[in-house]
Amino acid sequence: MPKLIAFLSSLLERVAESNDLTRRVTTQSQRVSVFHGLSRPTITIQSYLERIFKYANCSPSCFVVAYVYLDRFTHRQPSLPINSFNVHRLLITSVMVSAKFLDDLYYNNAYYAKVGGISTKEMNLLELDFLFGLGFDLNVKPNTFQAYFTYLQKEMTLLHQPLSLVHVPIPSSRSVITFNDDESSHQKQQQLTV
Repeated sequence: MPKLIAFLSSLLERVAESNDLTRRVTTQSQRVSVFHGLSRPTITIQSYLERIFKYANCSPSCFVVAYVYLDRFTHRQPSLPINSFNVHRLLITSVMVSAKFLDDLYYNNAYYAKVGGISTKEMNLLELDFLFGLGFDLNVKPNTFQAYFTYLQKEMTLLHQPLSLVHVPIPSSRSVITFNDDESSHQKQQQLTV
């Protein structure tokens, strides 16, 4: 299993937990969408990503591009932050869309639905909603890809630090470092909280 899966799952777990906490302690409105499940899935984000990696047979680059798509989606849809109720559906959809865009060979929606544990009808609806949510902005420039890949590599240092050294304060305003498509400069945003 590539380390990329562990890095991405670690990041997404922290984002989902942080946004879950934000939703509980503030009155910040979060819209319910087709991506929201009725309950939290019992499978961990890492196990889910490992399952997708094992059965989807898409290139590792698809997972980096899927991360770019998730970031774009949350910026374009600020009332839909990643949380524990929607992260799994967002993941299967973003990986499927990135595989279709990047890879020469990819599986159909019915196959991805089976891998993701949802119906084909739901997979089709998720894909459509995701594409409209992205504004069909699927192209990822090489410098953007490299910036996101580098950010995921930095996750490795967080994963390998002793727990006693990792202190995650909860700031009053939620922010994360994200990347602009036109340049690799850092920007403060409000949705993906790390």
